[in-house]
Amino acid sequence: MAFVVLVFLSTFGFGLLAVWLARTLIERSSAQEEEAEPQSPAFAYDDAGDPLLLREAEISSISIWARVLERLNVTQRMKDTLSQADLGWSVGRLTLAMLFISAMVAALLNKISWLPFWALLALAGLAGLTPYFHIRKRRNRRLLLIEEQMPEALESMARALRAGHPFAAALDTVAGQTPHPLGREMRKTFAEGALGMPWAQALENLAKRVSVQEIALFTTAVQVQSRAGGNLSEVLDKLAESMREAEAIKGEVRSLSAQGRFAGRILTALPIAIAGILLYVNPTFLLPLITDPVGKILLISSGLGIIASHLIIRKLVDIHL
Repeated sequence: MAFVVLVFLSTFGFGLLAVWLARTLIERSSAQEEEAEPQSPAFAYDDAGDPLLLREAEISSISIWARVLERLNVTQRMKDTLSQADLGWSVGRLTLAMLFISAMVAALLNKISWLPFWALLALAGLAGLTPYFHIRKRRNRRLLLIEEQMPEALESMARALRAGHPFAAALDTVAGQTPHPLGREMRKTFAEGALGMPWAQALENLAKRVSVQEIALFTTAVQVQSRAGGNLSEVLDKLAESMREAEAIKGEVRSLSAQGRFAGRILTALPIAIAGILLYVNPTFLLPLITDPVGKILLISSGLGIIASHLIIRKLVDIHL
């Protein structure tokens, strides 16, 4: 018995020693490879140490699904939306998640015998769009934050230019002082220009990544000044002042349309709440909507009408200046 225990302990010890030696050799070889590779400059990384400039991500890691997505016209739009939402998802991952949610909802609704097939498809399709709606909401929230940060960033850049800094140094300074997400986008633009890309192309890339009017005005002003000359600091000061006035008007419009948005939410939730109260007080009162064929059609039509009216009200109160 003691001999068996001794053999087991010896084998276990030799295994641990082999694992330790293998790990040491792997870490040493990886360290040598990192030393041999050229180090990227510090400005090519953000505050978290992540690289700012990455190669364009593939549509999907599944080759067959990637070829299918390449034939669709909405693939590039989804890709731009994911980039502007600052998400590391691929288009393939997003579409597969949408298909998975649609299939799961369809499987659950398939157990409802009185639900027509067209209504099942409509509800499953709406459920499948929820990931895309979430990404669009995150994208809009991020772009709105960038709009609010632009005037202060332009004023800081104008002060740096008046102090004698060139445009590249002023951009680097403002990128370091501006919080996320505008600071990261400006730092990415500075990294592209510092690594050899023409500044006109780097600014165009900034306008493509951040599709807001303030960024487009900023890039246009810098490009026009580089071609025609002039005092860029004064241009940026006036542009920042115009943006602040426009932001004040937008805030006033949002406050005036808040009542419409709140009314739309109440009108959407009110029929559902009334139906729930009736089901609790008198369950047999709404029973014909489930048992009668005409009632089923009315119930499904009213549900789709509520969804359509909610989207229409949101579109009406969403005022863009």
